[in-house]
Order: sequence, then structure tokens, then C-alpha cells
Amino acid sequence: MPKAILFGCAGPILAAEERLFFRDADPLGFILFRRNCETPDQLAALVADLRDAVGREAPVMIDQEGGRVARLRPPHWPAFPAAGRFGALDALDPAAAEKAARANATAIALTTGAAGIDIVAAPVLDLDLPGADRTVVGDRAFSGDPAVVARLGRAVAEGLLDGGALPVIKHLPGHGRSKVDSHFALPLVEADLDTLERTDFAPFRDLSDLPWGMTGHLVFTALDPDHPVTQSPTAIRDAVRGRIGFGGVLCSDDLSMGALSGTLPDRAARALAAGCDLALHCNGDLAEMRAIAAAVPAIGPETSVRLARAEAWRRPASERPVESYLERVKELLDLPTA
Repeated sequence: MPKAILFGCAGPILAAEERLFFRDADPLGFILFRRNCETPDQLAALVADLRDAVGREAPVMIDQEGGRVARLRPPHWPAFPAAGRFGALDALDPAAAEKAARANATAIALTTGAAGIDIVAAPVLDLDLPGADRTVVGDRAFSGDPAVVARLGRAVAEGLLDGGALPVIKHLPGHGRSKVDSHFALPLVEADLDTLERTDFAPFRDLSDLPWGMTGHLVFTALDPDHPVTQSPTAIRDAVRGRIGFGGVLCSDDLSMGALSGTLPDRAARALAAGCDLALHCNGDLAEMRAIAAAVPAIGPETSVRLARAEAWRRPASERPVESYLERVKELLDLPTA
């Protein structure tokens, strides 16, 4: 069985040393970043080489939310709007916003799918809340209203599925109250459980049926004051699997982020022991990946079942051209505002 990890790679071409490492380490799959994406032909070749290295149709994930978080960018790929654009439209015309969000997500999935990428790390279901660090979420969120986030998040998930990709809801159980950037420091959320149930948890609960999810590296004092969710058996059991009811494949956020402490192998082991199905290591550093691979076990039976259930969500990709979806998005976002 493959190991319970998704790895990145260093650049736009798979090096011979990386190929040998992936063959021997056998990670479940891969995640790609801007450093890996230069042209459509190059990207498709890289994805094929990654899968060839492990000898199977391994899942390949990418963060392609639109706006600030987009690994595929012009001139070779379209510029996709940030989630906040759809939230702004929702305040004027909710039906149009849902149609636009779904069409945009289908265009994203068709674009990533053209390279063989089959999992898109979206939608973001975090709330855009006052007082939070806007560099963390901000316009990556649809709204501060949980009902709006749930509706537009569902539209994005359906759109990604229409385009042949599996969606990943993030960042469980909610990153909207973070006052520091978890790439650099550990956020502390001190809201009480009743508040969290009504707000942060609500969009995730409404979309808890979806196939993949990603944790956030935050401490919620109401759940576990001593450990970030990614490494907290209590938070994953009681909030992610319990109160929210998420039953899909649960992937950690990037192990290299500054919110976590300890060695990288220890971070991975603690995430998996806490209840994550998969750990995620993104930077492509071969020495780090070797150390992590030695500490990560093969996926277990429960994860195997969840992966199979997730794969059953996959739909054939729409045969309509991506341009038709992009035109529809532009038409809807350009609706009169009064």
C-alpha cells in the first residue's frame, strides 16, 4: 500500500533523483505549486512523470482557488476571480452568484484537468470575519455569513465535480478567526463552542458529505488548548468528525508551516496519529521528504475506504470548452450593480 503522504517536487521537471525517491517511498500522491507550472505541455509531462514514478494513477492536487491563491496563472492559463467576488455578487443576486461560482469552478477543473491534475484544493469554507488577519483568509472567503459561504461553497464543489476534479473543503474546522498567519505562527482561537457551532463550523457541517477535506493549523481553546487541530485527536474526533460530521478523506495542511513545531517526521506522525488520513509536505525538499517518508506508514484500512468513497464522487468532465464557462462567469460578474 502507498504511504499516507502527499509530496511536492522541486521544479518544473522531475529530476532523476526525485524519480527514484518517489518509486521507493511510494507516496499516495502529489501536490503542485507555481514553481512546477511553466507551460501546459511542460505541466502535463510533469504530472505524467510523477505518476510513472510510482507506477499508478496517483492523485495529483493543486491549490487553484482563484485570486491570490492560484498556481496556474496568465499568460498560459486564465486568471480566475477570488471567492470574494462571488460573495459580493451574492449580496445583489444570489442566484447569479451561485451560477457564476459553479461555472468558474468548472473552468478551473477543466484547466487543471487538461494537465492531468485531478484534485483541486477548494472551496475555502472559512469565514471573512472582522479582526482577523486578512492576509490569511480575506477575499479567499466568500463572505462572513455562514449561510452564504455554504451555498457558494456547494456551488464551487459542484462546479469542480462538473469539470472532472474532486474538491477539497478547507480549512477544517475554520480559519476565519485567525489573527496571525499560520505559515509563520500558531493562531489561537478563543471563541466558545456555541459561537463556533453557529459560525465557523456551520459551512463545513453543511458540506460535510464532500469527499476530501483539509485541516487548519490552529489551536481552538474550546476544543484542545494544547494542540493545533491538525495534531489534536480531540479536535479531530470531537469537532471535525463529530460536531461537523465530516466523513471524507482528511488531509493535513502543509507540515512545513510555522504554526507547527518539532521535526518534520514528528509533525507528520502526530498529524496521522491525531486522525488525519494523509499528511501533506509541499516544498519539494528531497532531504526533508526522505526523513518524513521513513516515519510515515502505509495508508490504513479506514483511509482506503474513504479514498474509495471519494473516488466514487468523480464525474466525467464536461465536454464544453473552458472558454464558454469563462464567458459565462464574466457575463454574470458584470451584471449591473443597481
